[in-house]
Amino acid sequence: MPSKRYLKALDQVDSQRRYELPEAIEALGKMAKTKFDQTVDLAVRLGVDPKQSDQMVRGTAAMPHGTGRTVKVLVFASDGSQAADAAVEVGAEYVGYEEYLKKCREGWTDFDVAIATPETMTEVRKLGKVLGPRGLMPNPRMGTVTDDTARAVAEVKAGRVEFKIDKTANVHVPIGKLSFSPEQLKENAETVIDAIVKAKPAGAKGTYLLGCTLSGTMSPPVHLDVRRLGQAA
Repeated sequence: MPSKRYLKALDQVDSQRRYELPEAIEALGKMAKTKFDQTVDLAVRLGVDPKQSDQMVRGTAAMPHGTGRTVKVLVFASDGSQAADAAVEVGAEYVGYEEYLKKCREGWTDFDVAIATPETMTEVRKLGKVLGPRGLMPNPRMGTVTDDTARAVAEVKAGRVEFKIDKTANVHVPIGKLSFSPEQLKENAETVIDAIVKAKPAGAKGTYLLGCTLSGTMSPPVHLDVRRLGQAA
């Protein structure tokens, strides 16, 4: 049963209307506040078939204003190596090799991003059943398999986010907190949308951006006008 706060917020949004991005952000800001700082989520429905390998959509976006959340990073790097020392220096929470392979095999996933050096990937790949379903498997295309661990950790800490289409052809990306200024949320949203548009697979036919919404953790979605997002209908 929806809460009174949610129902009140629902009354403030025209479900039939497609808002321009600044208007949608303004509408979210006017909804009833909660005791915690809600995350703002951008959801994009794409005109692709996720069952087709040539229509997979995934990539990264470097948020100009971060995401407002603390990101816990695990770095798989040989103990005592330069890559391990560099990762520790820039603030990675967990750095090591054998110790963390064992913990992950046992089901531990108390981190948000995993980064690995190329030499460790032979063993890290074997963690696919644990890390894969949670979207935590390091991937060279996402910049999370690298010897430059310092740079990778710094980028993730600064607000670089990964996105990947789900089984229903949707992409969900947190773009900040309700406490962010409207301009910060707007710039973060535009950055993500631009990255998703650039990630359009060659196999995609017809309209690519089918729908887009903004919502807070405890608020109803506000529908955006995708024609105003740089994508022709």
